[in-house]
Amino acid sequence: MTESILRGPYKPGRIREQSRELILQAAEAEFACHGFRGATMQRIAESAQVPKANIHYYFSNKLGLYGAVLENTLNLWDAIFNELASHDEPADVLSCYIDAKMDFSRTHPTASRLFAKEMISGAPHLSAYLQQDYRLWFKQRMSIFESWVAQGKMDDVEPAHVIFMIWASTQYYADFEPQILIATQTPRLTEQSFTSAADSIKHIILKGCGIC
Repeated sequence: MTESILRGPYKPGRIREQSRELILQAAEAEFACHGFRGATMQRIAESAQVPKANIHYYFSNKLGLYGAVLENTLNLWDAIFNELASHDEPADVLSCYIDAKMDFSRTHPTASRLFAKEMISGAPHLSAYLQQDYRLWFKQRMSIFESWVAQGKMDDVEPAHVIFMIWASTQYYADFEPQILIATQTPRLTEQSFTSAADSIKHIILKGCGIC
């Protein structure tokens, strides 16, 4: 699929932004339940309680809406890493990042599962974005890790694998929640469950990087 799903910076007014957010929330649930092919703009409009024409005001087609949902997930996940700098303390940055990613898994499990489905399918609708802007973003993040190593702030570990481990461990609690509940014989994951898991992940990652 060659059509781009990404659009330029969007700066609507408050009312329009609220309407757009309602549409994105409804679309997220629809795509997660029915997949890209099975989702319909009509059901999304009904769920968001807006006329179908309103969706096309913000998004040209279903592909554009799907892309916006996925991109929004990436932006929320990576917000803390956007302002990363070599003078930052890795213990503080990585702890905040892990906490934020775990909290996202708790509050937005559907978004995480939808993103996982896209990746498992080979990222057919996000491949262009991941090969351009996101590749540059990732390279810049790794360069900061390398500067921390050079400054002696952390062990000489491969930055990419540290980031991958954080992604995998934090998103697991949303994507594979049923397995966690069965394995731990827990009826549901509470806020404390996520806090406890985040603390363990921080301990493992920071100690493994020689930060604490």
